[in-house]
Amino acid sequence: MDTLRSNFAGKMWHRVRLFLELIRFSHTVFALPFAILAALLAWQKTPFQWQHGLGILLCMIFARSAAMAFNRLADRTIDATNPRTASRHLPSGLLSTTAVGSFIVLCSLGFVTSTLLFLPNRWPMYLAVPVLAILLVYSYMKRVTVWCHYWLALALMISPVAAWIAIRGMVEPPPLLLAGVIFFWVGGFDIIYACQDIEFDKQAGLFSVPTWLGIGGALKLAFVSHLITIVFLFAFWWYTGLSYVFLVGVVLVAGLLLYEHRLVHPDNLSRVNVAFFNVNAVISIGLLAFAVVDLLIMGMS
Repeated sequence: MDTLRSNFAGKMWHRVRLFLELIRFSHTVFALPFAILAALLAWQKTPFQWQHGLGILLCMIFARSAAMAFNRLADRTIDATNPRTASRHLPSGLLSTTAVGSFIVLCSLGFVTSTLLFLPNRWPMYLAVPVLAILLVYSYMKRVTVWCHYWLALALMISPVAAWIAIRGMVEPPPLLLAGVIFFWVGGFDIIYACQDIEFDKQAGLFSVPTWLGIGGALKLAFVSHLITIVFLFAFWWYTGLSYVFLVGVVLVAGLLLYEHRLVHPDNLSRVNVAFFNVNAVISIGLLAFAVVDLLIMGMS
C-alpha cells in the first residue's frame, strides 16, 4: 500500500511539474511584483482586507497560467518546426492537447471565481472576461502585426491597474504610471528576446519588430522603449511621494536597463536569455523590495 501511495504521489508531482514548466511559472516574477506594489499603495488609502490580498494572488496565478498554457496550445504547430522550441511539452508529446485544454479551462474558471473575493466591489467580476480575452488574444498577435510585443506588454500592464481597481474600485494615476513602466519595459525586452527567432519568423511568415527592422533596428527601438520606461519610473516615484529609498531603487533599475542593452549586440545574441530573465527578474523583484522598505520606513516615521 505504501509503495502504491508513493508511486501515485510521484506521478502526481511529475504531472504538476510538467504543467509548471509548461507555463514557465518562474516567469510570474515579471508581473506579480507590480500587482503587489500597486496593492501596497492602494492599502495606504483603503484598509487592508486579507481576502483582497488572497484574491490578487489567485487572480494573478490563474490568469497568467491560463494565458501561458493557451499560448503553448496555440503555438504548438509553430513550436514543432522551430529548433529552439521543438522540445516544448506539446510538440514533444510530454503533455496532450486535451490535458492542456482542460488546464486552460480550469485556470480560466479559477480566475473568474477568484474575483468574487472582492465583493461587494463588482468591477473585478465585470472585467474578468475582457481581461482574460486580452491575455488569450496575445497568442495570435504575431500572426497579424509586428507590434505583438506591445500586446504582451498590454497584457502585463493590466496587473497593477486591476489590483488597484479591485481594492479601490476606481482608476487613479499611481497604477496608470506603473502600467506605463510595464508597457515600455516589457515591450522592450520582448523585442530583444524575439531577435533570436528572426530567421525562423521570416520563414514561417510571422510578424515581429526584428523581422521588420532587422536586429540592429529592433535593438535600437528596444533601447528607446526602455528609456521611456525610465521616464515613467521617475514619474511614478515623484507622483506617489515615495522617499529617497525608492528613488535609489529607480536609479538602480535604470542602470540595469542600460546594462541589459550592453549584454546583446546585433552580432552576438548569446546572452539574450541572461538579459531576458535574470536582469528583468531582478528589476521587478528589486522595485518591489525597495517599495516595501520605503513604505516600512514611512510607516515608522
